Parts: sequence; structure tokens; C-alpha cells
Amino acid sequence: MATSIELIVCRVMIVCSCNVLSDSDIRTACRARENTPRTAGQVYGCLGCSPQCGRCVRTIKRIMDEVLGGDCQVGCEIC
Repeated sequence: MATSIELIVCRVMIVCSCNVLSDSDIRTACRARENTPRTAGQVYGCLGCSPQCGRCVRTIKRIMDEVLGGDCQVGCEIC
């Protein structure tokens, strides 16, 4: 009797190695219905950590732009 094993590949990119945050962690934080983060610092806060070396901030901002459509709904100059 032959058995079939289904292999599910989940691709996760570690964005912040200091805090071990993945791209899916960042996307989940940005999709929060309440208190949607508008800065990388706010994303860290949503995920219960703080920036360490800062190398990942640019990537976090890029992921935020992808998730939020690049448009700040609040209309502030920071985003």
C-alpha cells in the first residue's frame, strides 16, 4: 500500500535577526484593524520588542508600503 506525503513549503524571510521577526510578522502587525502602525518603531511595539541595530528598518518600511498600499490613510508627513 503506497502512502502519499504532501510537502507544504512555507517561505518565511527573517527581516530582523536581532528580534527574530519574519516578513509575515511585519505583515500581520500592519494589518491590525486597530492601532495600525505607521512607523517601523510602532511595528516593533506591536510585536512586543524594540529596534536593536536598526539594519532592518528599511525593509520593514518597504513591507509596510506593500501592505498599506504606500498611502498613509492618516495623511501625516512621517509615513
